[in-house]
Amino acid sequence: MSHNTIAINQQMDTFDGHHSVWLFGYGSLIFKADFPFIERRAASIRNWSRRFWQGSHDHRGTETAPGRVVTLVQDAGAECYGMAYLITPEVFTHLDHREKNGYLRLATDIFFEDGDSALGLVYIATEDNEAFLGAATELDIALHIARASGPSGHNRDYLFDLADALRELGKDDAHVFTIEQHLRQLPST
Repeated sequence: MSHNTIAINQQMDTFDGHHSVWLFGYGSLIFKADFPFIERRAASIRNWSRRFWQGSHDHRGTETAPGRVVTLVQDAGAECYGMAYLITPEVFTHLDHREKNGYLRLATDIFFEDGDSALGLVYIATEDNEAFLGAATELDIALHIARASGPSGHNRDYLFDLADALRELGKDDAHVFTIEQHLRQLPST
């Protein structure tokens, strides 16, 4: 599958006719909401884990030197914490462009901290997209991130912003925090 997923995402019809939809963000959507939203709430999704396994050709890297950003991988029993935004369908055009580098819109149950839940959507880059980089050790991921940069800035800033956002939510993510620790120990970061 091409890493440009705009056309595929425009075919998703799960939420056609809805006036508003919950969107779950687990990466930069936690700390960079550059779109209008009605409401914002801390939330989680289940049976998924956040991993720095997706290549970024358009934001935190380039076509020839992609950065690494997060996606979700299936993980039975896991819970991934992030931020949910209640949006109108008009926001999809912006989000489809922002998340075009291999991410697909998928329907998922979103769980809020007060015990409520709702069917919503999440963008996930699966392993069958051309930009998927796959598993690596946290140290290797940190080394990769340390040298990557793209139109949206240095890849390390994405990692640091995500780690800070998770701390603000009071949530631990061993994968993210281990990569952050390695990256901070590298020279010139």
